[in-house]
Amino acid sequence: MAVIRSALGHRLAKPVVFCLSLLPFVYLLWAAVFDHLGANPAEALVRSTGDWTLRALCVVLAVTPLRVMAGLAVLARFRRMLGLFVYFYVVLHLLSFSGFDMGFDVGDIAKDIAKRPFILVGFAAFLILTSLALTSFNQAIKTLGAKNWRRLHSLVYLVAGLAILHFFWMRAGKNDFAEVAVYAAVLGFLLGWRVWQAIRKNRPEPWFSMR
Repeated sequence: MAVIRSALGHRLAKPVVFCLSLLPFVYLLWAAVFDHLGANPAEALVRSTGDWTLRALCVVLAVTPLRVMAGLAVLARFRRMLGLFVYFYVVLHLLSFSGFDMGFDVGDIAKDIAKRPFILVGFAAFLILTSLALTSFNQAIKTLGAKNWRRLHSLVYLVAGLAILHFFWMRAGKNDFAEVAVYAAVLGFLLGWRVWQAIRKNRPEPWFSMR
């Protein structure tokens, strides 16, 4: 365990985690350029960026449980960066949908959000993530005050629920729920653990916290 702590605390650990987090984007970019996205590249990009958003959300929500259960306090130094990667991939997901499905037509996008529940839910999650990303920096803590900042960032629980609901409704048309169940189980466990800890401490821990 001491070796793991030492490795995670190394000055190169953050750049390595950054590069690893960027690998899915690099792969998708390469696949798009060299036509390796299959028969429907647009759909592949929309789905892949959505999948990586969920995976990144699972990773960032796993930081605190791992930190506490494994006694790896050093993991906290990666949480803000990993949280911002969640936002990075959700922005790519939204851009893929808006560009390939809607042709960046704002009117059509607005109509689609209003009439399709799974898109409305996904867009709501995106707006919440935007507020978390915009207030993820130290100055935001000073401006909002630590208590209000913590309340705002506890909305990541809501984002996780909306993300699963978005994924569930999207797969409902094809009656394919196996992958949804996996993500729901993982996020359910992680959120359940965090809620239990929050009740014990009477204080939810925000995902972008640097403590």
